[in-house]
Amino acid sequence: MSLFFQVLLFGVLAAAANVLGGLILFPSKLHSNYRNALRYVLALGAGFMLSVTLLEIFPETIRLWTGAGMDGLYKPMLLVIAGYLLTQFLGHTIAPHFDLGEEVHCDDEEHDHATLSTKTAYTAVAGLFVHAFFDGISIAAAAEVNAQVGLLVFLAIFLHKFPEGFTIGSMVLAAGKNWTHVFATTALVGSATLLGVLVIYFAGDIFGLTVAYALPVAGGVALYVSASDLIPEVNHHGERTALTSLFIFAGVALFFLTQQLLHSVIG
Repeated sequence: MSLFFQVLLFGVLAAAANVLGGLILFPSKLHSNYRNALRYVLALGAGFMLSVTLLEIFPETIRLWTGAGMDGLYKPMLLVIAGYLLTQFLGHTIAPHFDLGEEVHCDDEEHDHATLSTKTAYTAVAGLFVHAFFDGISIAAAAEVNAQVGLLVFLAIFLHKFPEGFTIGSMVLAAGKNWTHVFATTALVGSATLLGVLVIYFAGDIFGLTVAYALPVAGGVALYVSASDLIPEVNHHGERTALTSLFIFAGVALFFLTQQLLHSVIG
């Protein structure tokens, strides 16, 4: 499979996970069961993404900069910080932060009474659109390094796409909209991931944006999402039980298992 079709497939699957995460709100029984499992999905994804960031993205960034004979690691570390701070600014300054699934206070069959203003809901969706765009950048930048890193980063992002879609759907429903609006908004945010994939893939030829610059930015984004976003979210919903922490550890273990399997297959 060519690199283009690989990153395109990853982008489409990540976008589809956003849509499915939102549509899981229908019917209500399935929504209720899925909501109870959210904390464990988040915990698993947080542990997996943190491991990918520290054990794959950062080492590959160092290898790219030192292997290319570039002086020092100051510049790539600045790019890591830039990616981290940009995610903080866009996700929590421009758009408000919402806890997953806590926006829905109305019956799933009747959305006549809005518990969240339309402006607030769609402002948050805009923030998630930007976040999803950087997910796409991370996927494409990692895939350009090698197949193993690309697949591991994709899996890390894929794990939190379902809860992300659930969050979007929750806000849209709480704003008094129906399932068609849920589908449209989750598809819109999902398309941002696909857009990020395509931008990075074609940016190298058009703007000279190489993976050496894109990967550390993606690492900063992934570090923020895993350590400053997902893990605090897990702690918030974990009700101080050891089980949620164990799922974080399970995410780390899943990373090592997946890494070994890929190493034996890809070499």
